Amino acid sequence: MRGHVVFRASRNAGEREKHCQRQPSESNSFTALAEHELYREFLRPVRWPHAVSRFTGFLSFRYYRNALTLSQGTLLDISPRLRWKLDRLKEQMSGFFGGGAKENPRPKLCPACGTLVGATATKCHQCGASLTFGMAAASRSLGRLMPTTSPATYGILTLSCLLYGVSLLATIRTTGFQAPAGGGFSAIMSLGAIGGRVLQQLGASLPWPIDLFQPWRLIMATFLHGSFLHIGFNMWVLMDVGPQLEEMYGSARYLFIYVVTGIGAYLLSGFVGHFSIGGSGALLGLIGVLMAITTNRRSASMQMLRSQLIRWLIYIAVLGFFMSGVDNSAHLGGFVSGFGLGKIMVDRAPSSPEEWKRANLLGWATGLVVAASLGMVAFGVLRAG
Repeated sequence: MRGHVVFRASRNAGEREKHCQRQPSESNSFTALAEHELYREFLRPVRWPHAVSRFTGFLSFRYYRNALTLSQGTLLDISPRLRWKLDRLKEQMSGFFGGGAKENPRPKLCPACGTLVGATATKCHQCGASLTFGMAAASRSLGRLMPTTSPATYGILTLSCLLYGVSLLATIRTTGFQAPAGGGFSAIMSLGAIGGRVLQQLGASLPWPIDLFQPWRLIMATFLHGSFLHIGFNMWVLMDVGPQLEEMYGSARYLFIYVVTGIGAYLLSGFVGHFSIGGSGALLGLIGVLMAITTNRRSASMQMLRSQLIRWLIYIAVLGFFMSGVDNSAHLGGFVSGFGLGKIMVDRAPSSPEEWKRANLLGWATGLVVAASLGMVAFGVLRAG
């Protein structure tokens, strides 16, 4: 805060007038008036505090009086507080229009191999992966939007539930809300049942050669379900088995395994001549992969897992033979496909840059195929409607 010095004026105003003996000349020129004012203010003998006070007052008075005729000198300094406010306002306006101070670039990790690279590098010196655009960089960007643990499993769960919700709304729109038919266990099984025509429009698997001419049905049938109990049981098994395999193989290769085993399941189902839907074929494929992993493994944990999987297979086989509407052909096709993939693929996550490239390629190719299948179904529904 600035301090101010205040000088008290003379007690007797007449004392000041006694010292002003010089009178201005008769001419009213600016020079004469200025000479008279200078004499009155500074040349008369007064005490120095009064002279300083009159000097400052004279400057301020003459500053505004002669603003149009005399030079005003340099700009006056502003207060530190006002300067700080102006600087903050300038920074805010610069940041709003994309300018302002920017942080110095920092080193980053290669999304493919995890090597530390320079801040301005565009290509990894270890594996050669592009740092600006590529499958590895896109996978890392997509991973920020997905759950940190088991993102592919949660993605399959979400897509299956969304499609079930869409199919249920479409069924209610076409046939209205209907109470479960029959009684007892049949009524429970038919709770939230989906109409056959709706499932056919959304991509249910059909007998050959329809599936061969409309291959997207082999993929879409894996994500469709016929009732509330159907999707509930399948998603329960998915959340029980899926995260283990996803942690073992990695999210990209796990998604590839799930979709491929589902395709294998409905290839055999369509060949037999069934109208079929559900994720149970792909789930049997996951169990087949685990069976292939535990084969010829002598550790106690692997033997325990193998025994548990065998019990699962027995339960599923019994339900398939004693319950109507269970597609055992799809279960068999999915299990055989999964067992074959389990023997071919290495049962661990990618470790080298080449393995990461192949894994990302498989994952993105599988995702694009699923997206294209959804697009074909949407196109067919819009065309039919």
